[in-house]
Parts: sequence; structure tokens; C-alpha cells
Amino acid sequence: MQLKAGVPLPSDTTGQLKAGVPLPADTTMQLKAGVPLPSDTTGQLKAGVPLPADTTMKLKAGVPLPPEATEQLKTAESADPDDVVPVKPDVTMQLRIPRPKLGPRRSARQKAAPPPLLARVKARLEPHARRLAPYVRRLRPVYPRPGRTGWRRWMPSWRQWLGAVLASVGMSGVFLAVAYAATDIPQNLNTYATQQDNVYFWSDGTPMARTGWVQRQAMPLKDIPEQVRWAVLAAENESFYSDPGISLSGLTRALWRTVGEGDTEGGSTITQQYVKNVYLTQNQTVSRKFTEAMIALKLDNRMSKDKILEGYLNTSWFGRGTYGIQRAAQAYYGKDVSQLDAGEAAFLASLLKGAGLFDPTLSKANHERAVERWSWILDRMVEIGKLSPSERAKYRTFPEPLKQNPLYNTGKQSDYLVELASQYVKKSGHVSDKQFDLGGYQIYTTFDRKREEALTDAVTKARGQGRKDHPDSAKAAHYGAASVAEDGRILAVYGGPDHRTQGYNESNATTVQAGSAFLPFVYAAGLEHGVYKARNGPATPVTPESLYNGDDGVPVTTPEGPYWDRSGKKVAAHNDGNKSYGQIGLGQALALSVNTPFMQLGMDTGLNKVRDTAEAAGLLASSMGPQVPALSTGTATPSAIRMASGYSTFAADGTHTEPYSVRRVTRNGSKVALEVPAPRRAFGSTVARQVTEALTESFRTAHPDAAPATAQVAGKAGTTYDDTASWYVGTAASVSTAVVVYRIDLSKSLEPLELDGLAGTTAGSVPYGIWSKAMSPLG
Repeated sequence: MQLKAGVPLPSDTTGQLKAGVPLPADTTMQLKAGVPLPSDTTGQLKAGVPLPADTTMKLKAGVPLPPEATEQLKTAESADPDDVVPVKPDVTMQLRIPRPKLGPRRSARQKAAPPPLLARVKARLEPHARRLAPYVRRLRPVYPRPGRTGWRRWMPSWRQWLGAVLASVGMSGVFLAVAYAATDIPQNLNTYATQQDNVYFWSDGTPMARTGWVQRQAMPLKDIPEQVRWAVLAAENESFYSDPGISLSGLTRALWRTVGEGDTEGGSTITQQYVKNVYLTQNQTVSRKFTEAMIALKLDNRMSKDKILEGYLNTSWFGRGTYGIQRAAQAYYGKDVSQLDAGEAAFLASLLKGAGLFDPTLSKANHERAVERWSWILDRMVEIGKLSPSERAKYRTFPEPLKQNPLYNTGKQSDYLVELASQYVKKSGHVSDKQFDLGGYQIYTTFDRKREEALTDAVTKARGQGRKDHPDSAKAAHYGAASVAEDGRILAVYGGPDHRTQGYNESNATTVQAGSAFLPFVYAAGLEHGVYKARNGPATPVTPESLYNGDDGVPVTTPEGPYWDRSGKKVAAHNDGNKSYGQIGLGQALALSVNTPFMQLGMDTGLNKVRDTAEAAGLLASSMGPQVPALSTGTATPSAIRMASGYSTFAADGTHTEPYSVRRVTRNGSKVALEVPAPRRAFGSTVARQVTEALTESFRTAHPDAAPATAQVAGKAGTTYDDTASWYVGTAASVSTAVVVYRIDLSKSLEPLELDGLAGTTAGSVPYGIWSKAMSPLG
């Protein structure tokens, strides 16, 4: 009872405890009653002195010990077992105090596991939550509100209204932050936003044709006049350079009309419109609008304003099938964007609101709307300081656009020209099909508009006459023609009646033999390399006066004797009409188209040298026939383009330039590297002049009155043994033109058929008629 009341023990009791003397009975009762022990008793416990038996009963009863005794027990628990004074068994029973079981003993270096993250966060937030709890409780809605009557019972207090507003703003902010972070700018642009058309130009720079699914040509912003840019900005987004990429008021208005009224309205900045053009669809939905805004915000932070404006101007739709400001300028005013004035720019800017509503050529109502908006845009430019009042006064008359889009579509002959040019760009510009199909190329060709029209007209008339005179034969008739300049430029081609019905290009076909039109190349080889009368002997020079046997059926010989074919027959040459000429000079033989001397000349010079000379002049190796005596009489199958190119080498004094159809290529204003063929020496200039003289004599002999005496005209007809092809190849005014007429039924095979009179007579052949009309005037 002393312990409960706090009565101290007598001093002698302390000594007993130190000495291990059992305590008297009254002391036992003191401990049981919770009476504190004196200080000396504490010393006994610290020293680990065993307690008497009656003390054990006191501890079992749960009588609290003084603080010093508590420390003793703690020390005994944590100390090393070897250092602890053993306790008597009865005392052990006295100390059996219930306590939680411990796990495996940790090492001194092992740290306790840190509390979980949630617990740490909770511990940090708990003090703040306690401070805010009273205010939150006051904001908690209680319905109906106590102390109010009538309708006021159901109205939230201002605190509740404020809490709701703050909560909404906070949740909205979190939502927008998460949405912004989760929205990525797409890596791939829309296909229609990147695809452009390829534009082809005549040699004089005027448009010839365009290809591609869309009419679009991207232009660098530096090439778009400032007044054009600000006309668009004044009409669409005058704060473009200062806004964050979106307009909150416009976006809210657009969402309200979309959701609330089921209508659509733009309400978009130029950045948003650009995002819609190149990344998203044109669907007017809330989700698309929201995504558009998120991407616009992010794009505005990553891309410069000028780049965004450039992209917008190059991807926007302006009507008439055009995308981008460059195509719009050409479609409505027939000029490049760099040539637009402020008035024309203001009209094009008005089309961005809806070309179907503002193209004045479509209706009277459209015209009125276009004039009104055009005037408003110019006034806006004045208000924002981008057009002075004096400049504005210059634009009082509405700039009427063209009635129709002047951009050329392909069709008929232009498709053949486009085909040749595109193939050349891909090969010489190292442009892949995929890159080329994306468009954006401006291709400046070598095609001469006047020569193309003249050649096409001449062939078209010949075709019509052929169908009239030989209706059956004309069904399988083909007419190939090409004009090539001395420097390799392809000036004109005739590829067929219409590329859309016949994709087969007759000017570039290597199907029929050259016949006697090949003889000039054999003549040039003999003049250049000489002839060999003995095997491995020295070369003997050849001149135009060198005589050869011109009789029909003369056997071809080698230094060892006659030349035998595989069937065991002697090979003999034949002239046109089996006519014989006796001994004849080579120059005269070429002028009269005598075949037999040139078959022997080819053997004497070496068929390998004949082949090399023809290829050096411009014929393709793939078109050369077998290296047998008949090679000299034209078994090669060159195209009209290559025959014209070969004859142009004679006109260029023996210098050959590979034929090409494109002189310059740009893509979106930047130059594309193009391998332009360089001239190279095919044979000596003297040889070229001697061949040209013989060809001039050939032309004068066959057509003495066709050209003035001073005209530099040379040419030769070509026929084949089996009458499957008829040629005329000639040069006038430094331009060589080759024309071929042949018959092939493409529905059955590629085997040439007999002409059956379709090519006319030797004196008045159809190929010569086409050539002379295409080259007229010959003077």
C-alpha cells in the first residue's frame, strides 16, 4: 500500500537489497502495494543482485519498479548474454514479464527499412490537413441548410459556391496539364498535306503539263511577299505573332456552336488551322477540336511562327483544286505568288473562309461576297498598320480573277513528253519513285512548243491520210518521230495518237530495223579507221572517192575468200530494187543509197569498229544487231530519238552529246542536282564533214527543189529488205529529225508487218513528207 501512496521504503531495506538479503515481509507488501523503492535498492538492481523469493511474487503481481530498476532490466536485455549475471531459477520466474516476440537479431550495421512512401506523404500532409479541416467542414454542403426557410434552404452559401468554383478550376487545370503532357505532336503528316504536283515547262518557260493528285507547290516564306502574308493574317489571325497558338475565346465559341447548336464554326488561330491541315482530319467534332488545341499549344512552343505560317500558306485549300498560295496565284491570276499585289493577295485571302462561297466566277452572290470581304481585308490591313491609307486608296477596283484555271493537264502528246522528262529526272537527278511521287518538282524541259506542234500536226495529217488511202493497213500503223539539236536537246517527239489510249511511245521504241538509214555510220567507220585488205595487216585509208563494186548480188568477201553463212551459202548484198551501179565511189554510193559497197566496207573495216562508231554517234548498244555482214545494211533497231541523235553528231562535226529532255529541275524553289550530259568526240571532224557532204548530196538528188541552194540541209531515206519499215532522217538548221513508219499489231505480237504501200513510194515517201513539214521552212 506504501507504493501506491508513494511512501518511501526504510533505509535499511536498501542495504538488504545490495547484499542480496531477503526483504522482510512488510517490504514485500510495500512492493506489492506499489510503494517506490529507496535509492539504495536501485543500486542493487543495477548490479544485478538477485532478488529474494518474496520479491518474485511482487513482480509477478505486476508491481511497477522505479525508473532505475527499469534501466537495469533494459540493459540486461540488450547486453551480451555472457556479460549478464545469472539469475536464480526462482527469480527467472519472477522476471517472466510478457513482451512481444522479436525476430532474428539484426547485425549492428544493418539499417531498418524506411517507412513506405504513402506513410511518409501522409505524415507530411497530416499537419496541414488538421489546420484545413475546420474550413473544409464549413464548406461541406448541408441540405437543406439549417437556419434558413423557404427557397433559401436549398441555395448553397457563398462559401460553398466558392469551393465548387475553386474545385472545378483546380480539376480543370489538372486535367489540362495531364492532357497537354499526354498529347504528342504526330511524327507523320497527312498524305494530302505533303503531296504536291509536279509541273513541267516548255523550253520557253511557259507551263506545259502537271502531274499529281493535288495542285500544290510549296514555297519558302522568303519568296512570299510580305503584303501577301499580312493579307492572310489580317483576314484570319492578326494576333498570330503574339498569341500562344490558340484563341480561348474563339475555341469556346466554336465548342459552344458545335455542342450547343449542332453547328460548326472555325474560331481557330492559324496555328490551329495548320495543325488541322497537316495532322488531323477536317471533321468538326469536340474531340478533334480539343486535340487540335493541345497540339497547337505544343507546336507553338517548338516551332517558330514563321515556319508555322509558311506551312499554313502551303497547305491551305484555295479552291479550283489548288492547295497552297503558289498554286492559288497561278489558278486565279496566272502568275507566281511573288508577282501578286496587295489587292490580289486580299482576294486570295478571302478564299480561305470558303472558296465555294467567295470564288466570284461561280455566281453573282459569290461575286458580291468576294468584293465585300476583299474590301474588308484591305481595311483591316490599314487598321493593323500593314497598309498605309495612301496605298489602300490604290485598290478601289476589285481584281477580277481568270475565268478558268490556266494550269495545264496532261493528255495526248504532252503525256509522252512528260513520260520522257520524268524518266530523265529520276535517272539523272537520282530521284526515287517514292520521292518523285510526293511531288513538288518544277521540271524545265527542252521541248520546243512550236516544233512539237509542227511535228504533231504533220504526223496527225499523215495518219489521217493513211486511214483514208489504206484503211486495212492503217489499223496497225505506227508513226514515230523525234527532233534533236546538235547539243543533245530533244526538241520534239511524236509518241502516238494519245497516251491515254496508247501508252506505247513510238518515238522511243526499238522495234524495227534502221535499214539503209544506217549506212552513214558504216561510211563514218571506214573513213575514221580505214580498211584491212589482209588479216593483221596495216590499215589502208579510205576517202569518199574510194571505189567499191555497186552491183546487186555481189558476194561479200574476207581476206581469206567469200563469207559463208551457217547454212553453207555465200552471203551477198542487194540494192533497193535489185539495181546495179558498177564501180562507184563511197561518197556517191551513200548519196544514191547503194547498199552493196557498204556491206563490203563494213567487212573491210571490221564489224566491231562499225558497231563502236554507231554507238559513239549515239545509237544504243542494246539496239545493235548481230555482228554479221548484214549489220552494215541496218539490222540494228534504233528508236527515232536515237537515229536523230546519231545524225546530229555528223552535224556537230563529230562531237556527240547524249540526248536529254530536261535542262533544269527545282523542288519548292531549291535547285536539284542534275547530271547534264557533256559532249564527247565520236570521230574526227573531217569524217563528220565528209559524211554530211554525202547526206547533203543525197537530199539534193532526191529533192532538188525542196530547199534553197544556200540552205544547209542533209538527209537520207531508209528502207528495209522485207519492207517492214520506212525512214527519213535529216538535218536542217542544226536540228536533226528522224521519222519512221511501220506496222505492228500490238494485240498479237511485236513482229513487224509489211507496210503494204502505207509508207508511199521512194519518190514521195510518207516519212519524208512528215519530215519536210516538221522542218519547214528548209532555208
